[in-house]
Amino acid sequence: MARFYIENFGCRATQADGAALERQFLERGLERAGAARDAEIVVLNTCTVTEGADKDARASIRRLQRVNPDCRILVTGCYAQRAPEELAALPGVTWVVGNSHKHQAAEIATSSFSFPFAGSSSSSSGFVPLGQLSKDQLSWEHAGNVIVGDIFAHTELLAAPVFEAANERTRPNLKVQDGCDNRCSFCVIPYVRGQSRSLPRERVIAEVRTLVKAGYREVVISGINLGRWGRDLEDEAVGRRSLVVGEQGQLSSAISSTEQPESNPERLTTNDQRLGFHPERPTTDDQRLVDLIRAILERTTLEKLRISSVEPMDWSIELIGLVAASGRIAKHAHVPMQSGSDAVLRRMHRKYRPWHYREKILTIRAAMPTAAIGADMMVGFPGETEAEFDETRRMIEELPFTYLHVFTYSARPGTPAAEQAGQVPVAVARERNRVLRELASRKKAAFMRSLVGTVVEAITLQSGGAEFSEALTDNYLKMKISGHHEANRWIDVNVEGVDGEMLIGQRVLTQSGRSL
Repeated sequence: MARFYIENFGCRATQADGAALERQFLERGLERAGAARDAEIVVLNTCTVTEGADKDARASIRRLQRVNPDCRILVTGCYAQRAPEELAALPGVTWVVGNSHKHQAAEIATSSFSFPFAGSSSSSSGFVPLGQLSKDQLSWEHAGNVIVGDIFAHTELLAAPVFEAANERTRPNLKVQDGCDNRCSFCVIPYVRGQSRSLPRERVIAEVRTLVKAGYREVVISGINLGRWGRDLEDEAVGRRSLVVGEQGQLSSAISSTEQPESNPERLTTNDQRLGFHPERPTTDDQRLVDLIRAILERTTLEKLRISSVEPMDWSIELIGLVAASGRIAKHAHVPMQSGSDAVLRRMHRKYRPWHYREKILTIRAAMPTAAIGADMMVGFPGETEAEFDETRRMIEELPFTYLHVFTYSARPGTPAAEQAGQVPVAVARERNRVLRELASRKKAAFMRSLVGTVVEAITLQSGGAEFSEALTDNYLKMKISGHHEANRWIDVNVEGVDGEMLIGQRVLTQSGRSL
């Protein structure tokens, strides 16, 4: 029996695509290999968000040629969609399959080189620039069979749960949305993943029910632009406008107990309004993700739902209220920020202003005092001055973040930012990255210390032996719990201290001395 191996690069969405690819190969009767060196077919599911991601993929191809020279290599994913010629020219590459045809990758890899598929053409017409390929256009080159089509005509959404390699028994990730309709000036993702598209609600419910039946107690829902889930689904019910019982009171009470975030309607320019910058005016579309979340809570018995990254304009009051009110949703908000400078955000073509962002973060903190609040930050964007970087640094200092993901700008071919003047020197950008990472580390340490003496919820991941078990808290902190505990269990833990990047705790006992 032929064996296959899939190596994934990049984000959660790519990992989820890899899980769907694995399902394809298994359904076609192939066997999963334990390592790339043992497989007849190796799939490289690539990322292209940075130059470093591209280099990683090329290095993996070269490594495969050394350890398994007889295998057939299929390169797919975002890099394959962006630069198929570049990959096809590498020695050892058998097929290059863009995201446009990733859903047929297993069929392509297990068929002949001249594999025909729906809508294809056997003519070879060469390559055209990024984003201008005609639908189902094919091209064969001497180094490989290249199958890449117009990603903007692509309607497929690969969906299969993906599991963290170290914690396969606990926290599956389910991609429910793909693609992006935003056009941030630095980002290549829309050109390699296409327009926003959603997994239908019934499919999401079915997948979650299957995971619950298999014994999973936490599921993470994710997407390229998760907050836009449902906008492409014409047959979806309109999201309900009112909060569920108890949400309105809880959220209003939480916010009124702290300083109310200042609104800045006078700062909205005509251009802001044209682009939809209305932080205090929720729309029906803004409620659709909330509607999906409610459906998961109402129609499944999932113990804990975790929401991955959601853009600031999609953290509506209703969404914040639902997350705050439900004990079945992890108290965790990841809200991409990128920059605290208004000028930089405008050059990035981001759809919010710093004061909008600040309001959302303070509202989330008011509603959920111990929630994890994280953000993506970018340093070294073209033209970023010391003063603009300092605006970002000060804003981070002032806001209640508990962790940050800090990225150094990487020019992506075909994006507007790559052509902008004022490219920041690498050494300067790296120093700014270091400054923000150190700041984030201090904020995370302070957040961890603030939890000592409190009781937190945590899901057990794996045992560290008889002395302790590893866990992840509801608010996204790693933890060591004294003693041996079965994996995949939600338990209450008393936080006793901090050890580096981990909390230390004891499982809470009842008055009879038994564990809860």
